Amino acid sequence: MDSGRIRMPGTALRASRGARSAPRTTGGAPRTARVAALAAAALLATVVPSAQAVAATPPRVDLTVLVVDDGGSAVGAITAELKGSGVPYRRIDLNDPNRPVLNTAFLSDTVDGRPRAKYQGVVLPHETAFGPDSAEHTALQAYERTFGIPQVDAYTWSHPGVGLDYTNEGGWSGVLDGTTAGVTAAGKAGPFRYLSGALTFEDNDPSIAESYGYAGRPRAGYTSYLDVPVAGPGGGRASLVGEYAADGRRELVVTFAYNQHQRQFRALARGIVEWLTQGVHLGQSRNYLSVHVDDVFAPDARWDTALDCTPGDFDCVGDDGEGVDPIRMTVADAQYAAAWQKASGFTLDMVYNGGQGEQWRTEHGGSDPLTDRLVADRAQYRWINHTYTHPFLGCVQDNAVVPWQCAKDTAGNTLWVSRSTLSGQIRNNHNWAVGKGISVDRAELVTGEHSGLKTLPQQPVDNPNLAGALADNGVKWIASDNSREPQQRSLGTTTGAARTVPRHPMNVYYNVGTAAEMTDEYNWVYTSRADGGSGVCEINPASTCLPAPLPTTTGYADHIVPQEARTALSHVMGNDPRPHYVHQSNLAEERLLYPVLDKVLADYRALFAASAPVVNPRQRDVGTELNRRAAWDQAVAAGKVTAYRIGSTVTVKAPAGVTAPITAPEGTRKQLLLGSTVFGAPYAGTRSAWTTPEPLQTSVTLTLPTA
Repeated sequence: MDSGRIRMPGTALRASRGARSAPRTTGGAPRTARVAALAAAALLATVVPSAQAVAATPPRVDLTVLVVDDGGSAVGAITAELKGSGVPYRRIDLNDPNRPVLNTAFLSDTVDGRPRAKYQGVVLPHETAFGPDSAEHTALQAYERTFGIPQVDAYTWSHPGVGLDYTNEGGWSGVLDGTTAGVTAAGKAGPFRYLSGALTFEDNDPSIAESYGYAGRPRAGYTSYLDVPVAGPGGGRASLVGEYAADGRRELVVTFAYNQHQRQFRALARGIVEWLTQGVHLGQSRNYLSVHVDDVFAPDARWDTALDCTPGDFDCVGDDGEGVDPIRMTVADAQYAAAWQKASGFTLDMVYNGGQGEQWRTEHGGSDPLTDRLVADRAQYRWINHTYTHPFLGCVQDNAVVPWQCAKDTAGNTLWVSRSTLSGQIRNNHNWAVGKGISVDRAELVTGEHSGLKTLPQQPVDNPNLAGALADNGVKWIASDNSREPQQRSLGTTTGAARTVPRHPMNVYYNVGTAAEMTDEYNWVYTSRADGGSGVCEINPASTCLPAPLPTTTGYADHIVPQEARTALSHVMGNDPRPHYVHQSNLAEERLLYPVLDKVLADYRALFAASAPVVNPRQRDVGTELNRRAAWDQAVAAGKVTAYRIGSTVTVKAPAGVTAPITAPEGTRKQLLLGSTVFGAPYAGTRSAWTTPEPLQTSVTLTLPTA
């Protein structure tokens, strides 16, 4: 390519939930403590530039990131990562004519006689976002040089101004879909040390270019962190992500297009933030995965491939679904589940209905080998109360009409399931488990169909008896459906009221036992009427239609499994602690859940090193995490958090009752009233924790490791 004709990336690509985007123009054992400490010292060695290192008064650097936003998906992706992990930032909209002007006063001042840098890192759309000869460009560079502040160039092209050769000088440019990039030795020793080494760019739709890049050969001052092989004369590798150090400044240079949903960005996002903040920042991030298996001990109804509905449902003509070939695990399925857990190193949450098991036993001559097997293996699982017999616990349902409605009394008042009924369902199921020697947390609950909580459109409010029944039984964390209610909320107004824990529904349906049944129902949901489907995908703005029905013999393995695994993995890599939920039917017959989970875990472990394991939280831990995040975000938005670094000391002040998330390098210590202690827990090569001041202290004080 002629270097004079290389097109400067502007708004990099059109971001979409399906990661369909096109370019536009304008592992092993954890590292030893010694290696981790050396890596931390190397990262922190750049915190204070040489000009400041000899200063009598080291500067104060506030733990806030400055984001300069041009509306493009690259800056949007980094902003989403900052927001999602709890890192405070200030956004400047380049398209706002009334935006503040970046000058010395905007960027720095003096506090208590000490120079203050107001921002610990800067995110720009590209290296000349304000114009290369502008006063703002000059002021920003002087600020970064004076205080040692790093800058991320969110998406730029390969050229000498960022430490790279032009792509026609031994580099490459083009569509990256399906390309496998490599994390370099410098990347694995530095900001991307939590990755295993290989990173394959997504290629979800061969007909659409999803990511475009400019890979260039490094010049003096440039250290490559992520590169790709270059074909043709000379061969070798060219860089897509790297650090450019020149003129007393440091830039992280990214030369490929991305959006916040694409796997390649999600894998790199943590490292971008660590580099930007020099390993010291507010907020923390983990990769979470937990899977709730609902209806354990109960049978599930079966999809009818002729009727295109589920017998037993109000809108389906047919017999009761649980009386027509219901789907229920067997002893062999239970044995397989236990063996799979051991082999995969992953624990399932069994969300159980004890009364349904007792009913099954009664209807089968007093014998229930499945329950006996699962109870015998009880210590191998986590258990969650799902009510005794799985009734609908909201309004009394009137199923004489389709869709059903809430029944009303003669005065027109909604009839509700009573508090005593609600409480009995919760209490009896808990007592059943205790009687079987099953360890179950009284504070956790999943109601059948998330009932009792508001159910739109028929039931726009919670059952008014629900909060009281939860309090009666000590329930603090009740599951909700993330597709309906993605935000956590309280039930009731009393102190200590229960809070919801949103769960992601997985597209492995509750009413199927075989791949053919699953694919048939999937086709009904996701194909047009012209193709024999329900046509729901045509009228639902949140959905899309398949171009053609999937083959029932291969559609599950070839299309549904990779699609659902990709969706679940995006949640895992997005610092999203919300559980996923499926049903016991998915562990029965053809055991449809396992191919999805196997792919999620295999893809994850191929991408991440052992220092960043999947975190498998239980329901109460998810609820606590979401509650802390909400309080933290509110405090940050209200300007009630003060956090800064002076040399090797970090100080964080938050409102009383608010727990602060902090991330710091290995070797960091938290100051006690007398002495100090190791700070946080290790994850992905750093240490992090939700933390509060020690007794008789008003702030959290950390001491960073030094070289």
